[in-house]
Amino acid sequence: MNPTLRQMRAFVALARTGSFTLAAEYLHVTQAALSGLIKELETTLAIRVVDRSTRRIALSDVGRELYPLFSKIIDDLDGALLDIVNHTQLKKGVVRVAAPQLMACTLLPQVIAAYRSAYPDIQVRLVDCAVEHVTPRVVSGEVDLGIGPERDGTAQVNATVLFEMPFVMVYPRGHPLEQRARLTWSDLSDYPFISLQGQFTERLLSDMHSALREVPLNPANEVTFMTTALAMVSAGLGVTVCLPYAEPLVRLHQLNMRQLYEPELTRRFFVYRRENRSLSPAAESFIAFLFSFVEAYDWNVPAADVVVAAHL
Repeated sequence: MNPTLRQMRAFVALARTGSFTLAAEYLHVTQAALSGLIKELETTLAIRVVDRSTRRIALSDVGRELYPLFSKIIDDLDGALLDIVNHTQLKKGVVRVAAPQLMACTLLPQVIAAYRSAYPDIQVRLVDCAVEHVTPRVVSGEVDLGIGPERDGTAQVNATVLFEMPFVMVYPRGHPLEQRARLTWSDLSDYPFISLQGQFTERLLSDMHSALREVPLNPANEVTFMTTALAMVSAGLGVTVCLPYAEPLVRLHQLNMRQLYEPELTRRFFVYRRENRSLSPAAESFIAFLFSFVEAYDWNVPAADVVVAAHL
């Protein structure tokens, strides 16, 4: 005893309109087809659900019991199907993104604002966190995707390169470094170096040791957040290094930013997503938008004695 969806739709339409003619028009079928579906339903249930007369139709006692049940099934199903259509057509959806604190307060707000203009019905929820927490949040399913620097391979996570950037030195305006036509890593040893704690400095020191062993790189101060490092540089307590996407904060602190050479070290950032997990249409569209945004973005990295303020 398994009524079909077509039989239930026919019965609900008939019950709501009270007319074979109106119900058939509503379902875009002939009256004969509608009558046939009602007869199939009654055969399946082995009981009459509609009492017919020459002038009108009326639900039987069983029909009156079935109507609210079938009506709810149809309404719930139609609502679920509409919800899927809205998600597919990007008229509804939520995207959850994890990113390190510095990226979360520089690049990503610009991306999210531009994405919202293109897809106003999609919510993008930004989770700012420590670098080492980005991929764990992806693995746990707390977020749909994560954005962060290269890290040791993590099981259950796929990584796609988003961009690769050179390191830049950041120093106050009027600093002696402004007089140098080209900045090198060896210039760092002449001034207090403010670095970040953890893997940032560990990987940087490893790269420096591999590329240029004779350059000493001993941080005078290690802080947790780049925002702190930039504030200390602004206060004249030293210099720091970062990546070009931090330019909005560099500008906010009225600092200079220039690319470092000898060696030219770079960092790659990735989009992380959970392995073997399909993302929602909204999340997929945000990833595609992110890649397009980054590709078109002007990173504005001065290489010589041109400061950030000169071309803003």
